[in-house]
Amino acid sequence: MAIRYPEILSIEEPARTLSWSDRETILYALAIGMGEDPENGDELPFVYEKDLKAVPTLATVVSWGANIGAEKMGLNRALTVHGEESITWHKPLPATGSVIASSRVAAAYDKGEKGAVVEREMQLRDTDGTLLVSLIRTAFARGDGGFGGPSETPAPHQVPSRAADLMLEFATRPDQALLYRLCGDRNPLHADPAVARAGGFPRPILHGLCTYGICCRAVLQAYCGFEPARMRTLSVRFSAPVLPGDRIAVRLWKDQDIVSFEASVSARNVTVIKSGRSRIE
Repeated sequence: MAIRYPEILSIEEPARTLSWSDRETILYALAIGMGEDPENGDELPFVYEKDLKAVPTLATVVSWGANIGAEKMGLNRALTVHGEESITWHKPLPATGSVIASSRVAAAYDKGEKGAVVEREMQLRDTDGTLLVSLIRTAFARGDGGFGGPSETPAPHQVPSRAADLMLEFATRPDQALLYRLCGDRNPLHADPAVARAGGFPRPILHGLCTYGICCRAVLQAYCGFEPARMRTLSVRFSAPVLPGDRIAVRLWKDQDIVSFEASVSARNVTVIKSGRSRIE
């Protein structure tokens, strides 16, 4: 298949009901590394059902069943990678509940020989129709350029040029991808060494959305006092994979209600998240 433009902009998934319990909420928090220290009273409410809180980026797990697949959009799945992720919280996501999820292709950009950029929008609404969360998931399809669509993508967020205001470090576990895949993404790239090698990686890689969750955790800790309701947006550009066992350094800058951030793995001298931006209250 190939991208058909502008027909791709009419692709959508029918609205469906998606539900989650305290089990999924706690599993997600554990899978992004929270709860490592049982004495940490700030993180305990995310991993213990008493007065349970949801990490805001749990929305990426809740919405997984509404995602539009690469094949349906005419993309070559083998040459398609997750490029960017952006979430807007209109209301805090509850720790347990049900939502009506809808999904559509929001934009497609033709980068010629470099490939194509396709944005999918997902909306999560309460059962009474109230909009809770909007997600934009961007795919970079290296083999699908030349379809005749617009070429100019939105400019990425620029982090400040000054030294970071704060840096936080988070260790990942060697088995973290095996734990995170229980949240929904069972892609063997994150578990099977042979599949990882075939994809050009030395071993299975961590899910990009797990790294995204770790960045959410950093902003929650640094500037939100671990209160999820204070986070209103979170967007990133994925620039390199994390290997389970890597130590991730998140550098943060705060300018009024905007937090900019980047994440890197110093031991491998690689930046794994660029153009990070969060609006907080």
